[in-house]
Amino acid sequence: MQCAREFARLRNNVCGSCIKGIKGKSVQINILEKYVNDWAERNDIENIIKDRNNGKKVAVIGSGPAGIACSYELLKKGYEITIFEKESKCGGILTYGIPDFRLDKTIVDRVIQKLKNNNVKIKNNIEFGKDILIEELKEQGYLAVFLGIGAEKPLTYDLGVDNNKNILTSVDILHSYNKGIKLDLRTVAVIGGGNVAMDSARVAKKMGAEKVYILYRRNRSLMPARDIEIKETEEDGVEIVYNTKVTKANEENGIIKSIKCIKTNIDDNKIIDIENSEFNIAVDTIIFAIGQKPKLDFEIEQENGLVKTYEFCKTNINGVFAGGDLVHTKLTVCKAILDGKKAAEGIDRYLQEGDIE
Repeated sequence: MQCAREFARLRNNVCGSCIKGIKGKSVQINILEKYVNDWAERNDIENIIKDRNNGKKVAVIGSGPAGIACSYELLKKGYEITIFEKESKCGGILTYGIPDFRLDKTIVDRVIQKLKNNNVKIKNNIEFGKDILIEELKEQGYLAVFLGIGAEKPLTYDLGVDNNKNILTSVDILHSYNKGIKLDLRTVAVIGGGNVAMDSARVAKKMGAEKVYILYRRNRSLMPARDIEIKETEEDGVEIVYNTKVTKANEENGIIKSIKCIKTNIDDNKIIDIENSEFNIAVDTIIFAIGQKPKLDFEIEQENGLVKTYEFCKTNINGVFAGGDLVHTKLTVCKAILDGKKAAEGIDRYLQEGDIE
């Protein structure tokens, strides 16, 4: 099936080894999937196998990996799907968060086009909570809603300066890069240690920054970024500084001149500042890449700042399901896709049971 094939290609590009690799050699899932994908393409397997249209409408909010997966699974079951996306292009993090040197955007475009070719309606530039509400969707005849709007609010912390235009987030730089907007960057400090920090640093170099640092509070062995991402980041000329915490931005007349840092030790997985180890690094731009959280400005049951879900991604609101970054922290693309599939099964069970308000 073409859509499934393109989904697998997404995973091949942005996901790592299986969990078996923690204690031994990983199963090479990406190689196996690539073989299957190539075989399907050579044999011209193109069609989505789906049930007859059952006339029941479902709204999917967000067109990232969770929303796409949910739409695809529901489509196979015969539902009428409408995707509501706040951006002008679909794909969510796949389009705006992952750079093209890690994920070929034509893969995402093909997935979206296949959904369109199979009568999935897509409404862009529609923001949930502003342009459309759950109550309005139900009034329009949607019998179930899947929330897959992702984590939209970048995490930062206080560096002792107010509203400096050269303190950015990973969202700022990655969205700009993926939209073809070049930022004026010279000497950059990226705060963080995950794959997004690597992407942000590499994008800064590609935008013309002369010097880019990554400052990470822990040591190399505790860095969450994948080994291949770290290796390629260093090959691009980025300097990674371990056991280093950024505590303050130093500015003159509103212009950042440097950052104040302190060296750290790790004791029983706790970060401990080393006394009298402060030092400065000359930079003019700071990029936070320490994570994101959902913007939950609507009424729904929450737990630890996330949407609380139950079996098959159900929320406390009848007929409303949620998945992806709304529900989990530090989520991978694969897990977001899995959430979308689980939610589709939950929606199908809910609607087949006929327990609808």
